Amino acid sequence: MGFTDKTLQCSDCGETFIFTADEQEFHANKGYTNEPKRCPTCREARRSQRRSFNGYRSSRQMYPAICAECGKECEVPFEPREGRPVYCSECYSKMKLSSRL
Repeated sequence: MGFTDKTLQCSDCGETFIFTADEQEFHANKGYTNEPKRCPTCREARRSQRRSFNGYRSSRQMYPAICAECGKECEVPFEPREGRPVYCSECYSKMKLSSRL
């Protein structure tokens, strides 16, 4: 079945984008019956938002803490307990990276 490029309009941003013949063939092979509603940029932004659990993380309670490594004030998504070190995201990342080496 021969496909030709189609111009579609994004339902999010309103910009037009090309639904290429190759993409159409891919969709047909996967059994998809609907054309994409979003342009590649908006599709990626939506995927990114879903990956980051945006709704969940923004509503999560944060607690103030002092980093045991650098002494900076920071916020963490758990209640710090007495006698347990808490690290800011920067120091935690450094420690995690150095433990892999």
